[in-house]
Amino acid sequence: MPVRNTAEYLRECLESILQQSHTQWELWAIDDHSDDESPDILEAYSAKDSRIHYLPNQGKGIIPALRLAYMNSRGNLITRMDSDDKMAPTKLESMKDVLLEKGKGHLAVGLVEYFSNLEMGQGYLRYAEWLNGLTSEARNFSEIYKECVIPSPCWMIHRSDLDTCGAFAPDTYPEDYDLCFRFMENELKIAPVKQILHFWRDHNSRASRNDPNYLDNRFTPIKVKYFIRLHYSKKEKLFLWGAGKKGKNIAKEFIRNNVPFEWVCDNKNKIGKDIYDVRLQHYDVIPHHQNTKIIVSVSSPEGIIEIKKWLEQHQINTAYFFS
Repeated sequence: MPVRNTAEYLRECLESILQQSHTQWELWAIDDHSDDESPDILEAYSAKDSRIHYLPNQGKGIIPALRLAYMNSRGNLITRMDSDDKMAPTKLESMKDVLLEKGKGHLAVGLVEYFSNLEMGQGYLRYAEWLNGLTSEARNFSEIYKECVIPSPCWMIHRSDLDTCGAFAPDTYPEDYDLCFRFMENELKIAPVKQILHFWRDHNSRASRNDPNYLDNRFTPIKVKYFIRLHYSKKEKLFLWGAGKKGKNIAKEFIRNNVPFEWVCDNKNKIGKDIYDVRLQHYDVIPHHQNTKIIVSVSSPEGIIEIKKWLEQHQINTAYFFS
């Protein structure tokens, strides 16, 4: 559990861990250079309960903190926690039981719920609803190019499987999203726990709101990197559908990685013009080619519905939707 300046919520977080129905656990809490009371709180709890271990981060940031915690941990079943959130009382037990039942090669994933003293934004609520829908049907990886599909503090995995996936070795942020792709790359199967196991706290100082490592522009390079690694083939013609801000960011990544692509849209003001020396075409050119793959980067929900209808009409099932 990485910790940085969460003293306001840390006791509640730790108490939720102490109240777990499964009692055979160890917690490695790594303080990432906090300048509030967080280190004092961790030290006090570690003095009271031998299962809680506290160390200062030797590096700086979440990834070095995760590495340090993992290096010191001894368990065969691994999960992570965020220091401003809360566990449901049966979180560890529920994920442990399903993971032991399913065996290695599986990733236990539970449902999540947001809570806050602030007015909850609809975006967060929609994200949790979408994520829980994927988890309930064990189809998280089917929409991995849209958003992070594994809630970072609500999974559990066999240590040997985590090692196979590279654990916390890469220096890539957002680290939870990068790990999602590595889970998929190594063909882990989702073992869903269809209960609310983790409570996400929304507050103004959350890392996902303020840390530059979690800005939108950090997600696109990860998506493109893994698309090239896992789904791209030089034998197929690649189309990029959409020339908005995100579409342009994807195009820049393809150009940077020397990946050839055709660029299409339905915007009359852009069709026939060049962006980054690539000519924009109407999407009607797609059916004239065989062996195609399509990346769709359109922000409008209505537009996405229309594109899905068009793809279905033309019996095209090789499209990947990037949000």
